[in-house]
Amino acid sequence: MNDFMYSYPVKVYFGTDAAKKAISQELGKYGKHVMLAYGGGSVKKSGVYDAVRGMLEDAGKEIVDFSGIMPNPTYAKVQEGADLAREKQIDFILAVGGGSVIDCCKIISAQAKTEKDIWEMEFTDHEYPTEFIPMGAVVTASGTGAEMNNGAVITHEEKKIKTGVMGANAVFAALDPAYTMTLPIKQVISGAFDTLSHCMETYFGSPRTANVSDEINEAVMRNVIRNLWLLAENPEDTYARRELMWDSAMAENGILKIGKITDFQAHMIEHQLGAYTDCNHGCGLAVIHPVLYRHIYKEAVERFAHFAECVWSVSPVGKTRDEVALEGIRQLEDFIRAIGLPTNFRELGIQTDDKLLKAVAESSNIQAGCCKTLTPEEIFEILQECQ
Repeated sequence: MNDFMYSYPVKVYFGTDAAKKAISQELGKYGKHVMLAYGGGSVKKSGVYDAVRGMLEDAGKEIVDFSGIMPNPTYAKVQEGADLAREKQIDFILAVGGGSVIDCCKIISAQAKTEKDIWEMEFTDHEYPTEFIPMGAVVTASGTGAEMNNGAVITHEEKKIKTGVMGANAVFAALDPAYTMTLPIKQVISGAFDTLSHCMETYFGSPRTANVSDEINEAVMRNVIRNLWLLAENPEDTYARRELMWDSAMAENGILKIGKITDFQAHMIEHQLGAYTDCNHGCGLAVIHPVLYRHIYKEAVERFAHFAECVWSVSPVGKTRDEVALEGIRQLEDFIRAIGLPTNFRELGIQTDDKLLKAVAESSNIQAGCCKTLTPEEIFEILQECQ
């Protein structure tokens, strides 16, 4: 393992009535003006909005709504939220939703406390925010693990860039699996695949020799796969949802990344695909992962073979290491298809051509942790194969 320093700032309330427990125990530490941030109408239709608003009222808070946070949140939406937070002198931001809502609020939290443009500050001046409006998260759609860290994926529409921006950590996260029952099952499954992707992107980073972080990761990946099978068979399986919700948190709370340089090349490619097409994140990853892995496995064949054996139970008997590795990638692709996720861009429902794919490839961030340093030309070939 590499050298590391580890600390963990997010207090987690998990299980039944997690939001009620968190709000009653945590909000008393902050001022009375609370921004209640959420996405579309689903939190209102499900009753989650009314329930959380009632909890805030019981805590004596004055509530300012900030709605309409979209999937793949935009930088313009961040600025809208920051302006509102300044105007209303917000003391605390409560994000109610999935990764998009939480990510947007992380950057609102930072932008509202500085006159500098956060995008220019981070990507031009290479400075990072140090002051934030405190925030918490009530998770209604798990998979991204956004509640567990301070990274946010934001789309700058003018620049055609979708990338990670650093913002606030939530001071607490409420994870009640019952809240995921209101979502369409495909959304739950695509979110859980994002969890599996986070695990794989960490696992295939370096070092790729045996280490405790990766052995924990193998257990988490097996758990995600097992519970995704259960949920695909029975969407009402509450135990599977509980397991997947904690898997999501484990994938992004730093535990699996201890001593690792992570990969995240598939994410970087998908982010730029999303910047140009606004496709579903988990579904985009489902298309890209097997194709990417077939292109790079020879650069880390032993790690891919070990992944096949330990995660997919591929027998090595009578097979070369290349054959074992490729069988693991094939099983990953078969699994994606079996749980109802797309395996190409046509099934994903997006229109692509060479011009668009070249733009995606040329703007994708090349990741140092990947076992092969890809060129834009190689990324273009991968994207073409994804069609």
